[in-house]
Amino acid sequence: MTKEEILTKVQEIVAEQLDVDQEKVTMKANIKEDLEADSLDVFEIMNELEDDLDIKLEADENVQTIEDVVNYVKKELDAK
Repeated sequence: MTKEEILTKVQEIVAEQLDVDQEKVTMKANIKEDLEADSLDVFEIMNELEDDLDIKLEADENVQTIEDVVNYVKKELDAK
């Protein structure tokens, strides 16, 4: 899966979970500051990504931006 494909999936999940426009979910967007997510939101986003992509993600991984999430998911997919 390419980073672009992962980004699209992350955008869909984050936009739905946080009830924001997909256009706001950019690589540089800070999940908590720009998208106003709380810890539970981040946990639920990670769980959704796990289910959709059949990978294991640590909720406490230091992800702050959408780019961090994309890179983390890419790393875990490549390790499968």
